[in-house]
Order: sequence, then C-alpha cells, then structure tokens
Amino acid sequence: MTTKTVRRALQGLVLAGAMAVAPIMAAGETLADALAGAYEHSGLLEQNRALLRAADEDVAIAVAALRPILSWSASVSRSFGHSVGFNPAKQKYAKTGFVSNSADIAVTASLLLYDFGATRLRVEAAKETVLGTRESLVGIEQLVLLRALTAYVNVRRQTETVSLSQNNVRLVEQELRAARDRFEVGEVTRTDVSLAEARLAASRANLAAAQGNLMRAIEEYRAVVGRKPGNLQPVSRLPEIERNPDKAKAIALRNHPDMKETQHAINAAELNMRRAEASMMPTVQLSGRMSKTEDFDSLASTDSRSVSIDVGGPIYRGGELSAMARQAIARVQAVRSSLHVVTGQVAQNVGNALAGLQVATASIEATERQIRAARVAFRGVREEASLGQRTTLDVLTAEQDLLDAETSYTSAVADQTIAAYEVLAAMGLMTAKHLGLNVQHYDPAEYYRLIKSAPVKSVQGEKLNRILRRIGD
Repeated sequence: MTTKTVRRALQGLVLAGAMAVAPIMAAGETLADALAGAYEHSGLLEQNRALLRAADEDVAIAVAALRPILSWSASVSRSFGHSVGFNPAKQKYAKTGFVSNSADIAVTASLLLYDFGATRLRVEAAKETVLGTRESLVGIEQLVLLRALTAYVNVRRQTETVSLSQNNVRLVEQELRAARDRFEVGEVTRTDVSLAEARLAASRANLAAAQGNLMRAIEEYRAVVGRKPGNLQPVSRLPEIERNPDKAKAIALRNHPDMKETQHAINAAELNMRRAEASMMPTVQLSGRMSKTEDFDSLASTDSRSVSIDVGGPIYRGGELSAMARQAIARVQAVRSSLHVVTGQVAQNVGNALAGLQVATASIEATERQIRAARVAFRGVREEASLGQRTTLDVLTAEQDLLDAETSYTSAVADQTIAAYEVLAAMGLMTAKHLGLNVQHYDPAEYYRLIKSAPVKSVQGEKLNRILRRIGD
C-alpha cells in the first residue's frame, strides 16, 4: 500500500469520526439549558415562593376579621354539696345534701359593624405587603439566574485555561528537550537547561492550579444547576441591552424589583400608620347567642336567645396606642428614606455594570492584538534561537507572553459575558420570562387568587388543596 493510499484512508477515518462526533457536540448543553435547570432546581426560589404564600395568607386572615365569626360551646356539669338550715318541725339545725346534673350547648355569632376603617386598612396593607414580597421573589430569581450564568461561564473559562496550560506544558517540554539536545552538542550551557526545567516545573504548577479552579467551578455549577456540567457550548450572543447609561438607569428605576418592593413597602407603612390612628377609635359590633340547657334530674330545659349591639373603645392604656401611632409614623419616614437609598444603589449598579462591560470589551480588543503580536514574536524568537541568535530564556519568555495573552483573552471574553448579564440584572430584566427560558413559569398570583377571599369549604377551597398537594409533590 502506497503512502498516498494510507494518507487517504486516514483522512477518510478522520472525516467519518468527525461526522460521528458532530451530532454529539451539537447536542451539547447551552446557556439556556443551564439557566432553566437553575430556575427549576433552586431551593432558594422554592423557599421564597413559600414565604410569598405565607404573605398571601395574611390577606385572608385580615379579610376574615370582616366576616361573621361563629363559635360553639358545650358542657356537661355535675353539682353536688350540702346546705345547713334550721328545721322548724324538729326545732334544730339539719344538713341537707343536693346533687344536680345538667348539660349546656350554645352557639354564638359576632360581626364587626364599624371600626373607623381599621380592619379595611389592615387588609390593604397586607395586599401591599404581598405585592412587595412578589417583587422580592423576582429579585431572588435574578440572583439565582445570574449565579447560574456566572457558574456556566466560569466552567468554560477554567476549561479553556486548563487547555492552554496543558499546551504550555507540552511546549515547554519540547523546549526542554531541545535545550538538552543543544547542550549535548555544546550549543548552550547547563544554565539554559536549568531554566527550561524551572519553567516546566512552574508550568506544571500552573496547570495543577488551573485544574483545581476547574474542579471548584464544576462544583459551583452542580450546586446552582443541580447537575454536573456536560459539553458546555460557547455563548453565541450577548443579550440585547441598553448601553446608554441614562436610558439604562431610567429603565432600572422603572423595572428593578428593589424599587418596586420599596414602593409597596411605603404604601404598606402609610396604611399601617392610618390603621394605628384608627385603632384609638371605638368599634361597633353585632353579637348573638343561642343556647339550650338541659337538667337531667328534673328533665327541665331552658332555651335562650340574645342579640346585642356592643359599642366600646379604649379610654386609657398607659400610652400604648399613642406609642404605636408614633412608631408607625417613624416607620413611614424610615421606608421613605430607604427609597432614596435604593434609588441611588440601583442607578450605581447600572453604571458599574456598564463600566465593567466597557472594560471587558476593550480588553478583548487589546488582548486580540496582544495575541497576534505575541504569536509573531514567539515564532520569530524560536527561529532565531535555532540559529543561535537567541537564548533559551528568550524563547521561554516569549512563550510565556503568548500564554499570558491567550489567558487574558479567555478571561476577557468570560468577563464580557458576565458583565452583559450583570447589566441586564441591574436593569431588573434578568428573569426567566424576559430571557424566554423554556420552563414552567411560577405564577405568584395563582395562590393569591384562591385565598384572598378566605375559602373554607368550597370549590375554591378544593382548588387550593390541589395546588398545595402539587407544591408538596
């Protein structure tokens, strides 16, 4: 078999192997897959969804105070004892015993008629708290997805760094062999060989460090996404973001969940302040009672019914109500001040994220030029060293410069991807819905719609039970 025939056969085998591997590579894990996995796996999201459902129940609890309150009671009693009295017939004091057995059952009802709006204000404050908690859940969702994005990019960054370090070790091994060969023929000194040996040891140490960083990146990915990373594909394109700082900040101030959460907190605090003031006023309540008492000894029974309108209010409670009103006012002032703080933080985060994106983009352009220049320099120095015009140290230095440039480029690309999504998060848009992830989106209003009217035994209550069973599963 001729050399040409062997070469053609090998080319055919390589082509067939590439065609077989291509579908596997194409089926690799994408960034969208990782983000979807983090969204569905996150225990932090589940925890805060449960907290939101707990806040939803506060609305039902507040609404219940406006509904009739029914209660029942039952008792069975036995009374016994004796009495001492004067008996005129016997002209002496005598002791007389008695025993009585009876049962009592009663049903009571009460309805709040008027309390100067205190309970209504409590309901509205609870609704504002629910809305604020929903925005807090959006903020947690952003943190989870941004952490998953960072883990994905860092696995790719460290994988490429390990590959570069392995190539560097192979190149330094070649340089060491070349230095030893030249030393054998007297072209270089023992110093050149020692320099190559030292550089090889350093390259192997760098490789070990890169492999350790990759292992940590994989563990972070597993913790966030819930599975070990597969064949992670490159991020094909960056998200569409507003690069004008003023426009980006304006979007953030409208959409960021921290801004909305604080605004709902202000509304809730103001409602609670009005509620504290209304709690000093009297309340009007309608009450009713129906009872039946049965005497087992005499077989006598008594039925009674009563209806009353009760009016009452505080007169003096040691200054407690006034202190609560002042406390509510102070909380309103505090949460209003926090809005100013949050506004500044949101705007600053947008500016910082855009600055980081600009730095990463500029670094990519600079490192690309650095790689081209370092590659030309390395080839030239290596060629000159073969002619005896350069030392082994020159070759190793040029090779290290090329490695540093390639590593910097890898990090700059990773930093640009992370920075772009940080801008998206700073504007409040790092959500599963905005990113179009293929997941079952959690509807925070579904549970609220079922409990806001405080269902007990109804079709609505059965739907609620089904949702709770599904969440438990």
